[in-house]
Amino acid sequence: MSVSLRDLDPAFQGAGQKAGLEIWRIENFRPVRIPNSSYGKFYSGDSYIVLKTTALKSGALRQDIHYWLGKDTSQDESGAAAVKTVELDAALGGRAVQYREVQGHETEKFLSYFKPCIIPLEGGVASGFKHHEAEEYKSRLYVCRGKHVVHVNEVSCARSSLNHDDIFVLDTESKIFQFNGSNSSIQERAKALEVVQYIKDNNHHGKCDIAAIEDGKLMADAESGEFWGFFGGFAPLPRKTASEGDKNADPTTPKLFRVEKGQAEVEEADSLTRDVLNTNKCYILDCGAEVFVWIGRTTTLDERKSASGAADELLRSLDRPKSHVIRVIEGFETVAFKTKFDSWPPTAEVAVSEDGRGKVAALLKRQGVNVKGLVKAEPAKDEPQVYIDCTGHLQVWRVNDSKKNLLSASEQSKFYSGDCYIFQYSYPGEDKEEHLIGTWFGKQSIEEEQTSATTLASKMVETMKFMPTQARFYEGSEPIQFFAVFQSFIVFKGGLSEGYKKYIAEKEIPDDTYTADGVALFRVQGSGPDNMQAIQVDPVPSSLNSSYSYILHSGSTVFSWSGNLTSAENQELVERQLDIIKPNLQCKTQKEGSESEPFWLLLGEKTEYPSQKTARQPESDPHLFSCHFSKGDLKVVEIYNFSQDDLMTEDIFILDCHSDIFVWVGQQVDSKTKIQALTIGEKFVERDFLLEKLSPKVPVYVVMEGSEPPFFTRFFTWDSEKSTIHGNSFQRKLASLKNGGTPSVNKPKRRTPTSYGGRSSVPDKSQGRSRSMSFSPDRVRVRGRSPAFNALAATFESQNTRNLSTPPPTVRKLYPKSVTPDSANLAPKAAAIAALTSTFEQTPREPIIPRSRKESPKETSTPTPESLSKENSMGSIQEDSKENDAEDEEGLTIYPYERLKTISTDPLPDIDVTKRETYLSAAEFKEKFGMPKETFYKQPKWKQNKLKMALHLF
Repeated sequence: MSVSLRDLDPAFQGAGQKAGLEIWRIENFRPVRIPNSSYGKFYSGDSYIVLKTTALKSGALRQDIHYWLGKDTSQDESGAAAVKTVELDAALGGRAVQYREVQGHETEKFLSYFKPCIIPLEGGVASGFKHHEAEEYKSRLYVCRGKHVVHVNEVSCARSSLNHDDIFVLDTESKIFQFNGSNSSIQERAKALEVVQYIKDNNHHGKCDIAAIEDGKLMADAESGEFWGFFGGFAPLPRKTASEGDKNADPTTPKLFRVEKGQAEVEEADSLTRDVLNTNKCYILDCGAEVFVWIGRTTTLDERKSASGAADELLRSLDRPKSHVIRVIEGFETVAFKTKFDSWPPTAEVAVSEDGRGKVAALLKRQGVNVKGLVKAEPAKDEPQVYIDCTGHLQVWRVNDSKKNLLSASEQSKFYSGDCYIFQYSYPGEDKEEHLIGTWFGKQSIEEEQTSATTLASKMVETMKFMPTQARFYEGSEPIQFFAVFQSFIVFKGGLSEGYKKYIAEKEIPDDTYTADGVALFRVQGSGPDNMQAIQVDPVPSSLNSSYSYILHSGSTVFSWSGNLTSAENQELVERQLDIIKPNLQCKTQKEGSESEPFWLLLGEKTEYPSQKTARQPESDPHLFSCHFSKGDLKVVEIYNFSQDDLMTEDIFILDCHSDIFVWVGQQVDSKTKIQALTIGEKFVERDFLLEKLSPKVPVYVVMEGSEPPFFTRFFTWDSEKSTIHGNSFQRKLASLKNGGTPSVNKPKRRTPTSYGGRSSVPDKSQGRSRSMSFSPDRVRVRGRSPAFNALAATFESQNTRNLSTPPPTVRKLYPKSVTPDSANLAPKAAAIAALTSTFEQTPREPIIPRSRKESPKETSTPTPESLSKENSMGSIQEDSKENDAEDEEGLTIYPYERLKTISTDPLPDIDVTKRETYLSAAEFKEKFGMPKETFYKQPKWKQNKLKMALHLF
């Protein structure tokens, strides 16, 4: 499709350049941009165009365009809105999904932009009506429908408008009443309370009384009597009659039409498949409540406009003006559209270049418009983070048939590919002890033991009253949290369980279980001592990869091999793993391209092998689904623009991050359903509702309300106290709305820190050759390790500071990593290692905190040696950093919040990552935390951490 300057309305210049909402109103058949202060205010006599731009993790921008038609807007204006929507899509490169929104029948996606609701106002500019300006307060009655977003419609303020199925809000001058129909659900009542809050804040300036009226409870209290007084007194309500909205919701067998010369003609086809759609044409797929308009990539702008008109004409002829019309472009079809077809092969995706958007950008640039947002943005840097405390206590069991055997501390990080394992990790949470109970299935493990492991782990969770987070992991698909818990993790070939041995004997499969005297090759990977793995692979040349380091041994002969794309840090990891796999033996170092003959004799004849790492499964933009599971059938509904408040305590929700699946279970879900939570997650993966090609081995977590781990809450702005309030969803919100919040229940106190890393216990004698013994400061250094690495090992693995059976404390940045494009040029590696060594050879000192740059006359005139030493130790923070460095009114070194948060796309180097909040200016600190710095540091440590975590500063 070609785009010319005449096709671009001036009002759309610069649209879609950054994430957020942009709204235009149709005035005299032209779009006019409205100010941000008017967002959410829709007049029933007007038509609007709403553009939602979303920045994806991939760096791309996704657009959704909605055109909203008020109930009193004219047909000409609604037609102009439809045409201008097509033009806006063309200006954005022809990729956006376009939705027609009719007042009172909006899509949930559209309503999610304006949470909690939109309440259209009477009048409108284009219609010629006057905007409603009430001289005196008029009581109004609204009907509220919806479990996840609320559809609000004003109805006649009469008894006949009430019914038993819906929620009604009566807005009077002095009080707001919520009438709960007897057949309405708790979740619907809770959502309607958000409408009450909205009316209270917008119509009453936050000052009025609130009352909840229960259907069926006659004159039980004064508030009920007051409510019914507005309707002439209490009387039985009539039954609800079928409405037009109900009629539109009836399911319809999809029917396909082809658009020819602006008219919809039935497309004759034996079956509804992707092959029916021609890229040179436009089609209409009538599904009843939803009508899709499919636009071929090679169609012209005029053909696209006529297709929209044909869809509107079709709905008028079928007397279904309220149906949703959704326009999709070839190659960018929605999941909802694809599922209407009998088959939609993955190969049908159209590879679209950036040419279309680039041409539009060039046209706008000639007009003097900033077109930065019209081209694909740079992908966001995604440094994996642990999000779990790594100073807890770990226990591991190997599954033997239907039983589990506890492993000793020296064996709990050594897994076999033919076995299944259960682990329980207990760690300090915000204000109580948290637990993670997981299962790990080796690639060679048998199905019977996988089932036994799942059953045994589920019983452990049930015994602990469903409070632990439950997880299911497969070999090769483990998340960063798993490796952080185990720290040093080794996977051997074969298995030791009775079930595995019986299986290979029955199938007459050769037993390749690892033996210390045999030939074995291990791939070493990870980012530091808190995340390193040794995975046994086939001892053949094709197992090598230039991006990894390896350990090869045959009896007492040991080689270490480093690919050309590895760094010195990789070799350090090899040294650590050698102390576990082959301690006290000198190894022979091999570099890629200069291997010795004995090395190749063990591996065999040299052959081709890869040079690049396997790409880590990306973490995509998260999607939240509400779940209903009954008789083995799983139904889900997506919740758009979600927040913590969307998680209802009576329900189960699934957070789909593509690389991880979380099943969130509310406190008031019945025990039978809680037991099925892991099965629900597995069903979700199997069904793959988003058609995103989910791996069947993707990690699945079951998260219980009130015990959410940080690696789940990071996807929300989280307040842990919300789950401690008594009652169901409606009762919690009502108490908060009436009283400004209710006291939380008494929380269990966190165990003393000495129960983890600080406890003193007798080390297990079996660990004489463990990691910490190997790196004791007093031990003679066998291999060529750097002094910096020995200092690190001594610091973090002293037997006086941690139990040998537990992982060492998390090391956030053990090895320097680049955080900016130019960081590689800051200093040679030798200088970096020397600086790191000197850091750990110094005596312990206080955590690094930005110091005041203002000095008193006394300090500037007579500096002491101590002050000079402190100034030198603070050099990396005190140095000027050009435009990024600044001072607040207290003289502290400050940086902008957007560069300090953990999810920043442009993070700051050389700062103390444990004290990010201290770099904020006093004004921005108060804005973000809601309190001055001095007040914040008087809070309990757990509360400080909770606030920092909510702001992505922890």
